[in-house]
Amino acid sequence: MKAVWYTRQGAAHDVLQFGEQPEPHAAAGEVRVKLHASGVNPADIYRRAGPNFAMDGPLVIPNSDGAGIVDEAGPGAARSLINKRVWLYNGQRNGRVSGTAAEYITISDDLVRELPRRASFVEGACLGIPAMTAHVAVSRGGDLKDRAVFISGGAGAVGHYAIQWAKRFGARVVTTVSSDEKSAHAITAGADMTINYRSDDVAARIKEFTDGKGLAHVVDLDFGANIGLLAPLMAAGGSIAYFATKGNLTPVFPADEFMRRNLTLSGLVLNGVPLEQRRRAQADIVAWLHEGGMQHTISSVYPLAKTADAHDAVQAGTKRGTVVVDCTL
Repeated sequence: MKAVWYTRQGAAHDVLQFGEQPEPHAAAGEVRVKLHASGVNPADIYRRAGPNFAMDGPLVIPNSDGAGIVDEAGPGAARSLINKRVWLYNGQRNGRVSGTAAEYITISDDLVRELPRRASFVEGACLGIPAMTAHVAVSRGGDLKDRAVFISGGAGAVGHYAIQWAKRFGARVVTTVSSDEKSAHAITAGADMTINYRSDDVAARIKEFTDGKGLAHVVDLDFGANIGLLAPLMAAGGSIAYFATKGNLTPVFPADEFMRRNLTLSGLVLNGVPLEQRRRAQADIVAWLHEGGMQHTISSVYPLAKTADAHDAVQAGTKRGTVVVDCTL
């Protein structure tokens, strides 16, 4: 099969190779997916680049998320999936060396779900890390009906899905953006208020949004940078779920304030999230895809042979939405 791989970590164009690799076959509990699209996420970049991640094996095919058609089922796997359009996540992760930057992948059938025809394969490749992380992060707020939720980076891949989930669960949503164009994008997803963090007083605007009553829940993409801002803005019994922390990895934490106000803090990385939460996210995504109306943002699409360019597009930090590799080109 055609595939992209690396045998050492480093810059995308230095280490990613394109060529032929052995075609895999489904083992017990696995299905084989003929891939049509592969999603590229920041976590895929970090694993390929190093140095904070060790090599998962001597030869690694990158990328976690993807979509395609099941064409083979191993012993004990769900044969009902054969010939079905599907989306998947956790392709290359934690010791699994074969990701979605290839023509085929074999993977546990529990990581694979139906892709209704309302969604394209390219859209299906966006559903793993971005849509599932957003679902888990929003769900950790509990019952959000008519409650105030703050989502940082509402125009980003995870943030845009998080706005949609929060609105679907009945919340009132305020989010930060960096431009008028990104504000319009977040409002299209359902945001009730956007705040330009480059020009607005973020704390004052959030207080205005909550009428001084505080935030019930926060979904945050940079905990280290934002904890000082967020802690005083939380309502008693509120919660913060964060899925990234960028510049400040050891922030000062207001432990006494969290304790006195009974606040809950949770960090999450999708592949370590409890299984029942991941399965709920999968089920809710499939249900919404059948219903129609979920919005997906595709930043750009590259042919398989140009996967290094796709990695560079993510690493540049200027994308809006998900970068996708077309595994059929």
